This record gives sequence, C-alpha cells and structure tokens, in this order.
Amino acid sequence: MNFAPLPSVDVAAVPSDGFVLDVREDNEWAAGHVEGALHIPMSDFVARFGELTESVDDGRRVHVMCRVGGRSAQVTQYLVQQGVDAVNIDGGMLAWDGSGRPIVTDSGDPAFVL
Repeated sequence: MNFAPLPSVDVAAVPSDGFVLDVREDNEWAAGHVEGALHIPMSDFVARFGELTESVDDGRRVHVMCRVGGRSAQVTQYLVQQGVDAVNIDGGMLAWDGSGRPIVTDSGDPAFVL
C-alpha cells in the first residue's frame, strides 16, 4: 500500500480568512476557539459530515484543528479520502494560541486553550 503523507500546515500558513474546522469537544470549544471556525466534535463528525460539505461546496481548503494535532490528523485523513481539500494544522490550538493568533469565546469570557 502507498500512504501519502498527511497534508499539514503551520499555524502561520493559515490565512486570516481561511476556513477552520475545529474537531475538539464542546467544553474545549467553549474555553476558546478561532473566530469564525466551524465546530464539529470528532465524536459527531461522521454523522454531521454534511454540515462541512455544505460549508465548503465552493471547493475552498479546510484547515482542521484540535488541541495538539492528533484528532485533527485523523479527520484530515478522512476528508482527503472523501476528496475534500483538507490540511491538518500542526500543533493545533496550543500552537495557534502560542503564536499569538487570536482566540475567542461565545460567552465573552477570556479565552484559553483547554
């Protein structure tokens, strides 16, 4: 079998208007997330796959995010197999926050990575 390397990008390579898919769980999302990201927890992902395909029916790239990159790597692999232009964000939310990229909460409380 020939396994292609998983497509991945550094947080700095994600455009400010890039489409981010956050696959962390609800409590992680509530603590802090990328503004404008689509949130579909990995545990619900296959059941809610249609929400993602509707959001990217224009063919734009999906930047997949979790806390450090493990869960998002699995989702990225699945998306690539489905023909979606998807890349894993190396280092996940920890790298995003650590690089000074903005994170927000829906509640208005100070955001942090759980």
